[in-house]
Amino acid sequence: MKVSCDLQLTMMASCLYRLLGERIGNGYTTAKFQHIFRDFINATAHVFIDERDITVRFQKRAHNPLLIAAGFAKNNLPVPWLQNKKLRLIFG
Repeated sequence: MKVSCDLQLTMMASCLYRLLGERIGNGYTTAKFQHIFRDFINATAHVFIDERDITVRFQKRAHNPLLIAAGFAKNNLPVPWLQNKKLRLIFG
């Protein structure tokens, strides 16, 4: 059972990396997951939670303009398991 669960989680992560690469574009559609992780996921941020919002403020990075161009800064998504608080991403 553990092998099946590990394999399924690996496949899901691979698909999510691929979707992120496609949304970002600029050569990341064919990038390996390590490259995407290094450039976008492995980042420092401060998280602020108040009555209505969850704000994630990322430090300045060279690749932030690609995330902004991909529309990640415009998303205010509700998080259902946190009383529908809006998730806001702020880049540098």
